[in-house]
Amino acid sequence: MAVRLLLFLGCCWLLLSGSGSAWAQISPAAPNVPGLATPPLPPKTTPDTTRQRTAVQARPRTLVLETEATDQPVVRRYRYRRLLPDSLAVLREVRALVLSLQNDAYLTASADTLQWQADTVRVRLYVGEPFRWARLRNGNLGDALLTRAGYRERFFTNKPFVPADWVRLQQRILAEAENQGYPFATVRLDSFQLTGRDIAGRVVLERGPVVYFDSLQIVGATKTRKQFLMRYLQILPNQPYSQQRVDAAARLLRQLPYLRVKANPEVRFAQSKARVYLLLEDRPANQFDAIVGVLPNPAPGPTQKRVQLTGDVTINLRNLRGGGKQLGLQWRKVDALSQLLDAQYVHPGFFGTPLEVSGSFNLYRQNEAFQTIRPRVQVTYPMARAGRIAFFTERRGSRLLADSTFRQRTTLPPNIDTEYNSYGLDYSWNTLDDLYFPRQGVLVTAQAAIGNKRIFKNSELNDTLYQRLPLRSTQTTLGLRAERYFRVGRNGVVLTRVRGEMLLNQRLFLNDLFRLGGLTTLRGFNELNFYANQYAVGTVEFRQYTGQDAYVFLFADQGMLQQDIVGAQSTNNPTGLGAGLSFRTGAGVFQFVYSVGRAKGQALALGASKIHFGITNRF
Repeated sequence: MAVRLLLFLGCCWLLLSGSGSAWAQISPAAPNVPGLATPPLPPKTTPDTTRQRTAVQARPRTLVLETEATDQPVVRRYRYRRLLPDSLAVLREVRALVLSLQNDAYLTASADTLQWQADTVRVRLYVGEPFRWARLRNGNLGDALLTRAGYRERFFTNKPFVPADWVRLQQRILAEAENQGYPFATVRLDSFQLTGRDIAGRVVLERGPVVYFDSLQIVGATKTRKQFLMRYLQILPNQPYSQQRVDAAARLLRQLPYLRVKANPEVRFAQSKARVYLLLEDRPANQFDAIVGVLPNPAPGPTQKRVQLTGDVTINLRNLRGGGKQLGLQWRKVDALSQLLDAQYVHPGFFGTPLEVSGSFNLYRQNEAFQTIRPRVQVTYPMARAGRIAFFTERRGSRLLADSTFRQRTTLPPNIDTEYNSYGLDYSWNTLDDLYFPRQGVLVTAQAAIGNKRIFKNSELNDTLYQRLPLRSTQTTLGLRAERYFRVGRNGVVLTRVRGEMLLNQRLFLNDLFRLGGLTTLRGFNELNFYANQYAVGTVEFRQYTGQDAYVFLFADQGMLQQDIVGAQSTNNPTGLGAGLSFRTGAGVFQFVYSVGRAKGQALALGASKIHFGITNRF
């Protein structure tokens, strides 16, 4: 009884003096958890040899608990092992059981005696009565701070006293305080009252001195300007200190392809000021790619070759003048007569704000059938904790190219003149450890847009063909991409990825649909080979690294495509398989990919394989 009384008094003392600091996380078992008295050790043995001593220690033991009749229903709720391999495992099992009871409000639970009898260990276990909160009141905290910390009075009124709940509340209060300029705050329980097994008190926050950000210091060789990083990380002078922004700095910096983070940010405090040090260095990020594709021509004409060449040239200039600005240009020759052009400009820190403004332009010309133009303007806000959110507006205009057969048509062609003006929301979350050669992490992007679609009458087509076709409608676009990298063994990495898009409208034509197929979407097929208004592509890829930026890989792509246009419906489930390698040369990173594909109308055959190779040069 004296031991239990001492344990209980120790618990009360911890409740009264329990406090946390922003510099040391509160242990899940403290404060307010009484210490467990060390059970007596098993009887000493004096074996003659080391072999005999090992045999005694490793002898299996049976654990028998002896409790009061009123405590047996409580103990039965806990799972514990009755047969253990040795005496040390018995001690650990008893300790774990007592700690579990104490964490479930039985604060005076204890193992009073242990009796070692041959292969059996008898433990006298005292459970006691569960303690509960009578009431936990707000002391000197503002109601807004307590609400953001998750405090609700009903959670601490006539509820079991669970030490872990009290610890979590302390941690959340401290997190809110240190994000409002009080990194040295402490939390304690004041006006403690104990009535029977009911606990009452007030939660009190001792804020300590208020701290403001002083400056941002860059350690390392980089041309990136400090003013840009201050706006990007939202660490501004004379603003209240925020531990959340400091913690998020490393993750946000790793999303910049032109910087390498050498260590986590460091903070130094002096005279109520906090100076943040970033250990950075520049990495080659400007990009020049030249990729050549060799594809068989499925229907060669009299003057055409059986093999056709495709190309992809990309130029990306990043971190212009150290301000994070980016300029990109990409040209792709999809087949003999089809071409694609992409251009993009990104301007971060727009007018001294953390906002990032970007504009893009896309032009696609499909043989001699149609031409599509897509300009887009986007405003992005990088959030310290919750990724990046962007608002955008886009205009997509598609026009038919002149065709002498239009005058003789009695039905509408598969392509049509359209215009789609949309407004949307884009969200992304990135925890990859490296943007170029990730070994672990998650990347998620999601997009939704809605707008008005308008169909224009082509002067070359008979006007009567449009009579039963509504020319105005509402169209919705949805998109999702999620990928995860995780390590396998010492140098292996597995990539799992799923991506898909949906175009929701009852009056769709071929030139409205998504295009996929080829090296960047569905390997084993010609570039932009498939049309779909809904699709999903799953990828599994294994990479075996042979160096820091060199690896060989195997992959499998599985697609599910649906095409639902005016007058026709179809589905397809293409599969792509292949292998490749990537390694650095003096001219850049060389990549070689060999793939085969199977789909409706195409068997899995080596004669229809695809080969892609090219060099990516970063400077």
